[in-house]
Amino acid sequence: MSDPCDLFTAEDVARFARDGYLIAPGLADADTLEEMRRITAEGLARHLPPIEYEADLHYPGAPESRAAAGGQTARRLKQAMTRGPVFLEWIMHPEVLGRLQQLLGPQVVCPLAHHNCIMTKQPEFSSDTGWHQDIRYWSFPKPELVSAWIALGEEHPENGGLLVIPGSHRLVYQPRQFDAEKFFRADLPENAALIASRAPVLLHPGDVLFFHCLTLHAASRNRTEDPKLSVVFTFRGGDNTPVPGSRSAASPELVLTPGA
Repeated sequence: MSDPCDLFTAEDVARFARDGYLIAPGLADADTLEEMRRITAEGLARHLPPIEYEADLHYPGAPESRAAAGGQTARRLKQAMTRGPVFLEWIMHPEVLGRLQQLLGPQVVCPLAHHNCIMTKQPEFSSDTGWHQDIRYWSFPKPELVSAWIALGEEHPENGGLLVIPGSHRLVYQPRQFDAEKFFRADLPENAALIASRAPVLLHPGDVLFFHCLTLHAASRNRTEDPKLSVVFTFRGGDNTPVPGSRSAASPELVLTPGA
């Protein structure tokens, strides 16, 4: 583990427990960002698979199909870990891994089935993502996973930056508060009051957002002229193994630290 001065303070950890998210400024250095951007630019230019297009999801603002105008607009470059060693090198850095241990415990595992991708929001054909919790399609005994979101450029609401609801990971919800796709329903008065407490996540290049898998978050389409690019990985503690036979268990995992 790195020098304690390079990790979260006790106040930081308490803030994460309270709010469900925390920003570590400048946790990805310039060389790391440059290499991640290079890999991203190549993947987008060549449409290197596996890739997800905006048209595949049918979210508000997305092209109707891959054959429609803007139908080849990428949303995610999947399997980021296979696209270059820089991604594994970054998550293994003591200042990153040490912070994950503070939030998850001594053993940290990276499931490759979830996130493990480069997220993009393109200027013209990106879409809106409704309020949701990342755990909605994941299968683990405990809803206690943490994602690390690396900003490759500036992120703010105008270019599709994340919005979060502080403390939403600590609340108990009723099934009726979510729709069939497990999006948090903005049309319900009981939900609207909670959504009103949303906060924008403002990130500069190299900043890293750590957020709990139960934290409600959303994002608008990109209304600027420049792409927004982010890298995101998800992590679990060693005692929170995926449910056998589930999609969460269908892909390998990276054990980043030895067991306790």
